[in-house]
Amino acid sequence: MSWLGRFGCVAAGYAVFQFLFGVLPDSIAGEPAKYLISGLSGFATVGMTWLAAALLRARSAGHVPGLAPAPLAPLAPGPLPQVFASAYGALAAQVAVVDDPVRGRLVGWPHSLQEPDGPARPTSLATAYGLHIVLDLGVPDGRLHTGDLIDTLWRLRLQGGGWSARSQGDVARPEVTAVVLGALARAGASRERLADEVARCEAGFTRELDSTGRALTHVVTTVMRGLLRAAPTSSMLPVLRGALIDGALSDPQRQHRRSWSHRLSPLPGVWRPAQPFALHTAQAVVALDRTARVLGEGTVERSAREDGVRWLLACPGTAHDSCVDLANLRDEVRRPHPDDASHQEVLNVRHFTASWIVRALLTPGAQEIARQDGLEDAWRERLNGAATAVWAAQTDGVWSWGRDGVTLTETEELRQPIWMTYQGLSALRAHAVWMYQPDTRTRLV
Repeated sequence: MSWLGRFGCVAAGYAVFQFLFGVLPDSIAGEPAKYLISGLSGFATVGMTWLAAALLRARSAGHVPGLAPAPLAPLAPGPLPQVFASAYGALAAQVAVVDDPVRGRLVGWPHSLQEPDGPARPTSLATAYGLHIVLDLGVPDGRLHTGDLIDTLWRLRLQGGGWSARSQGDVARPEVTAVVLGALARAGASRERLADEVARCEAGFTRELDSTGRALTHVVTTVMRGLLRAAPTSSMLPVLRGALIDGALSDPQRQHRRSWSHRLSPLPGVWRPAQPFALHTAQAVVALDRTARVLGEGTVERSAREDGVRWLLACPGTAHDSCVDLANLRDEVRRPHPDDASHQEVLNVRHFTASWIVRALLTPGAQEIARQDGLEDAWRERLNGAATAVWAAQTDGVWSWGRDGVTLTETEELRQPIWMTYQGLSALRAHAVWMYQPDTRTRLV
């Protein structure tokens, strides 16, 4: 067709003219009419042949008429690569190396970057989050080695198995164990070694042995996420999903959509209705979405997950980078002290709400619901607002905990909790992947 487009357009038109002039009946009024009809047909053939050849030439050159060329990428990179590089640099500079006489060489991080009190000592929870960050960012040099972090987490395992936070003593706790197991599984730890710890975590996370943890949204969803990484075939996952769905609330303020509070069951003797929170609803949405991708879901599970997404999209605020749904929260996990039942073990858990909103709205299920309901604009507005709030909480790739909009002083605990930096980086990375648009000019047609 290309040679016809360049050389044969007139020939094709002349052939049509000759053919029609020869076959048109004499009943047409005179030869002038036959010339007119044949000539117009010939000219039309010339035009159509030329246009067809031009279209083929444009396609072969990689250009589709009607599409504006994609804008050139800027020569300077955006700010996100620098944030990632700064975060990696901060982790490399703050990594603690301790030769423990009992546990051996420990390489990891304390609970907070730049801890003001005493020499830094790696903890299991902080080192697990640090390992997650290293896996997210990659290892551009040898200052951090994933093998060292993996070995340290195994060495920090408690004598009876499992892991706990530094304020929880020597009794393993399921939420901390799940975070560590998730990091180890993601880093490639052997299934056999993980299976033993998974079994211990499952055995201890029952209503009889841990009624406190089984009643808290944060604890249940954390264990679910850890098991999905370390033991996706665990028989406990459907049980925990059922408990999470049963603990949902119906919120009359948002069209009676199901949402979640910090508790899945009310405290005995407390008659005040539970209050739903965007944080716990986002945690539930993430856990339900990930579980659905592994186990599938039925009508009940899908309905609960979709209600949670629609509840998040129904935020009544106007400025979605500072609305009430993005307020950071703190949970208290109170368990009987293992050595003295008359005292309680108290774990303060701080939550970076904006990062959870980003995670929840970027689940495949949330995007599908937004398209189905015609809420793409609302979804995009709330997602971008939450991502803006995540970005605003960092300085040079490190996130700082604030209280009521005020940054804590250097002497206050958890000024730069490593889990917050992990959640901030993870949310921004997921948002950047969603925003990526390829250059259409390089597309093969």
